[in-house]
Amino acid sequence: MSTYGVLGLLFLFAIFGFFFGRIRALSSADGDIRKLHSLPQYYGLNAVFLAFFPPLLVLILWTFAQSVFVDEKIEKQLNPWVLAEQANMNLVISEVDRISDGLKVSVELGSLTYKQINSKTIDLVGIEGILESSGVFLTNIVQLPILDAARTKFYLETLGNSIRNWLVIIGSILGLVWAVVQAKLSFRARPRVEKMILLLLGAAATLAIFTSVGIVLSMLFEAIRFFGMHPWSDFFFGSTWAPSFSAGSELSILPLLWGTLYISFVALLVAVPIGLYAAIYLSEYASRSVRAFAKPLLEVLAGIPTIVYGLFALTTFGPFLRKFFGDGGFLGVEWMSDSRSVVTAGVVMGMMLIPFVSSLSDDIINAVPQSLRDGSYGLGATQSETVRSVILPAALPGIIGAILLAASRAIGETMIVVLGAGAVAKFAGNPLEALTTITTRIVSQLTGDLEFDSAETLVAFALGLTLFTITLGLNVLALYIVRRYREQYE
Repeated sequence: MSTYGVLGLLFLFAIFGFFFGRIRALSSADGDIRKLHSLPQYYGLNAVFLAFFPPLLVLILWTFAQSVFVDEKIEKQLNPWVLAEQANMNLVISEVDRISDGLKVSVELGSLTYKQINSKTIDLVGIEGILESSGVFLTNIVQLPILDAARTKFYLETLGNSIRNWLVIIGSILGLVWAVVQAKLSFRARPRVEKMILLLLGAAATLAIFTSVGIVLSMLFEAIRFFGMHPWSDFFFGSTWAPSFSAGSELSILPLLWGTLYISFVALLVAVPIGLYAAIYLSEYASRSVRAFAKPLLEVLAGIPTIVYGLFALTTFGPFLRKFFGDGGFLGVEWMSDSRSVVTAGVVMGMMLIPFVSSLSDDIINAVPQSLRDGSYGLGATQSETVRSVILPAALPGIIGAILLAASRAIGETMIVVLGAGAVAKFAGNPLEALTTITTRIVSQLTGDLEFDSAETLVAFALGLTLFTITLGLNVLALYIVRRYREQYE
């Protein structure tokens, strides 16, 4: 039975548990709800929790632990052969996974049986023909060590999934029966259900925290490996970015950081004035009907995928700028040799950030107490004077926080700068020249079938950790400013 089939059974048991628990509670009270400690639905919800969530936790933990165990087993089995053949472990593991999945498909289609696979009665030629007939693509001729590893993985996963599925199903049935037995007059169902809900909420919050910690640690450990292979002084204080997978790499983050901050600055020059003016108009000047139409229309920009912005920068806005600043353009001087440039990526990124700035600023301006406006009008100030001298100063901390959040969003953007900024890592002040960013280099260094055993690959994690630190600092600063603002005006 597949994992989806097991999940379907858990849902079915949970539904049955709800109705059986409710019916059992009502029958124990002879149909009189007043005799029960809790409402009938709480007895049903208790059955839902016991029949669904503990088995689901077992399913998740077992699947994760099994994946780790099987991967380690396969790598140990293949390691001597990989070292002898000087093969790429990642490519070999990918081939093993592909063949193992093909064996599963062949079993489902009836081309193979479990007995044939486990007894190794199919030779190399036979297995290739069976896999190809099952629609499995093989990159190379199957070699015996790879086939043996695929058989081992198939066997371990099949056995582990079978044991896991039966444990989960039996556990769900036991939880269902226990909950139905508990559903009687003296059982305090509501406090039990509320504790379970509280436990689920706490688990969700804890999961979010552990996810963040896991992301940071994964980058940190690989970054430590990188600094063990490459001097940290060159990374933080060098002036050249020139990776070379042969030898003599110069991996300084400063040219990349310059390009990142430069493009982000151009983006904020576009997004902040337009977004702020749009927020002032929508909150202070626009009528209710205009606001109801214009605000959702403006926020549509936030729903456009960033890859669409990147394509717009590459195919439309970049060539448009080059027409004016290229060869024979403005003043007859070639200011721009390529459609990819700082301005191309920065302006398009600024368009993407406009709804981000405007929405946050609009909410902050609307949060300014009406009494401040009324007091200003009572002193004889006009609406524009009130906006300029009262509302904006009162909302300024929150607006600064919104700008910092937009800046962190710009620094972490990838697709727009990949397609619109270029790939040149250097220090340049001309906004019409191509530059590159940290995110672009991360994509470049991790593109292709590479092993994480060289400084040129591991540098992506050092770049990611540095970028994470910068954006985290901006977010913390923005949230601190906004919190100070809320404490003052709420």
